[in-house]
Amino acid sequence: MKSRCYALRSLAMLVGLASAIGATAAHALADETTSAAGKAAEKTLPADGAPKQTYDLRYKAAIGDIFRYEVSHRASIRTTIDDSTQSVQTKTDSVKAWKINDVLPNGDIEFLTMVERVHMVNQLPDREPTDFDSQRDKTPPAGYEEAARSVGVPLSLVRISSNGKILRREVKLKRQNNEEDGPIALLLPEEPIAIGDTWDEQFDLTVMLKTGGSKLIHTRRHYKLMKVESGIATISIDYQVLSPIDAHIESQIVQRLLDGEARFDIEAGRIVGQRMEFDKRILGFAGATSSMHYVVRMEEKLVHAPHRIVTKPAEKPIVRTAEASKPPASTTTAPPSQRR
Repeated sequence: MKSRCYALRSLAMLVGLASAIGATAAHALADETTSAAGKAAEKTLPADGAPKQTYDLRYKAAIGDIFRYEVSHRASIRTTIDDSTQSVQTKTDSVKAWKINDVLPNGDIEFLTMVERVHMVNQLPDREPTDFDSQRDKTPPAGYEEAARSVGVPLSLVRISSNGKILRREVKLKRQNNEEDGPIALLLPEEPIAIGDTWDEQFDLTVMLKTGGSKLIHTRRHYKLMKVESGIATISIDYQVLSPIDAHIESQIVQRLLDGEARFDIEAGRIVGQRMEFDKRILGFAGATSSMHYVVRMEEKLVHAPHRIVTKPAEKPIVRTAEASKPPASTTTAPPSQRR
């Protein structure tokens, strides 16, 4: 009986986690906000003391631009509690868009976030896979109603600084499973940096304790400029937990623990691709014999150069003079049979 209770708890947790993962991926990076600006980049000099070449990483856009990204998200979760093992897999492919509304003289950018289309597949234990395709399904299957409501509508209005710090965020569509301190834009350093320099983005998270109540833990994303080739900067991303945590707490924040890299077009001023992944086994998160194996991979790429909405200029009225109003003389050559 005890094993059965644990199994039901495990399945309920898996279903809830799968739902959260699917929602996060469907709106992947589309409408969340960061909680703190990054620290200034840590500068170093080579052994000979000569200054290194530096790069100024800044977001750039023009009013009317639309940045579209294809996002692919794959996750697998396997949990064991006593003699019961459950697993769930999710796959989500989506297209997100930033629609630029305003660009200020100081470089701040204001835009609407949207998900233009999404295809989600969930595989739960002992069940047939269920899926939702926003381009195919007029009526979403049970469990996908919120995802369907989120497609093709503004999710939030966001203003960021030129280095990606969130200055203002207005939620246009309230949704469940939102991580309100999750990233919407990769945070860039405040100053020009050289290859090898690093900077940080701080996050304070509230987690639940086994004994009841909650506590605040400190985490950060640690960034490093790895290389610059053909104008593309490669940035490594490492999620670090700074506070002491146990397995119970780690299982609550596992979706955040993604490491990987991003590619940034310095001249164009935008991310052209990201790849994040995580493969972790957590032991003892729900008792001495429990374990969780969590594997996730996410890729994002710019679909194409941003489309710019251009207003067609008004046509000038045609003013005809009296001479121009006369019909032109015929220049048509008559066929041989009609010539005189």
